[in-house]
Amino acid sequence: MSVWLLLGVVAAQRLLELRVARRNEAWARARGAVEYGRGHYWMFFVLHPAWMLSFALEGRSRGAPFYVLPAVGYLLLQAARYWVIASLGPYWNTRVLIVPGGERVRHGPFRWLKHPNYVVVALELMVAPLVVGAWKTALVFALLNALLMRVRIPVEERALAQYALRPNR
Repeated sequence: MSVWLLLGVVAAQRLLELRVARRNEAWARARGAVEYGRGHYWMFFVLHPAWMLSFALEGRSRGAPFYVLPAVGYLLLQAARYWVIASLGPYWNTRVLIVPGGERVRHGPFRWLKHPNYVVVALELMVAPLVVGAWKTALVFALLNALLMRVRIPVEERALAQYALRPNR
């Protein structure tokens, strides 16, 4: 049962976040946003559902154990995830959208990390599968995500450099 509960929670969360991303995308595009990295964007829509399917299948094959420590870690990561989203406000998106004359966010977790959102996702891809004992999924998808980030982060950095973004508080 814990596998299906975890899968349901993660899937619902991702779907809700896609709704927020679409709303924020409309906001950004209405302000003349330019998208970068469109060529690799599809990879996220392969990686994340494959990750969810993988941890569900591996967890189920292990008898659907439930490990408390990774579950607590996962919950803490969700708090961090929503701190990132709240800090970015309408700039948060699953796409790389740059609003001309926009503000580069430097508050919240961005005070300490350049890309806290990617740190949270990387940790989540490792920790969530461990909740149900899916350690192979944790390893494989951590590596796949690292490869994707080797593409994504430089694209985002180049995109941000295209504009003179004024720092906010």
